[in-house]
Amino acid sequence: MASKFHLDIVTPDRTFYNDEVEMTVVRTSEGDLGIMNDHISMVAPIKIGKMKIKVDGNTKEAAIAAGFVKIEQGKTTIIVDAAEWPEEIDVRRAEEAKQRAEKRLGDSRENIDLVRAEIALRKAINRLEVVQSSKSR
Repeated sequence: MASKFHLDIVTPDRTFYNDEVEMTVVRTSEGDLGIMNDHISMVAPIKIGKMKIKVDGNTKEAAIAAGFVKIEQGKTTIIVDAAEWPEEIDVRRAEEAKQRAEKRLGDSRENIDLVRAEIALRKAINRLEVVQSSKSR
């Protein structure tokens, strides 16, 4: 049996996950970061992306938004703006958000907040990819 550590994933409105895991993978500003027991202590920013959690040999994926990961001996805490399991994602809503963001980015008006539209587009695409990935398993 693989060595485990405690993983807490917190969003502004709930505790998304709180249990022992074998491994988790998150996307940081430097690339994907795999975390296992006895990982070096650190804090890193998290980007919008998929998060993988391995428990008892089984891997689960979730869509997460930006935040931070704090790794300490025996415990990892992830604080993100949002986290969703594939079954929690409203595909129709994600498709609509993607279309709205693409329309905003394609609009030539100068008063459009391009950074916000790009973030909305990345979040929508990430959510749709997590759902698609869960269906292909």
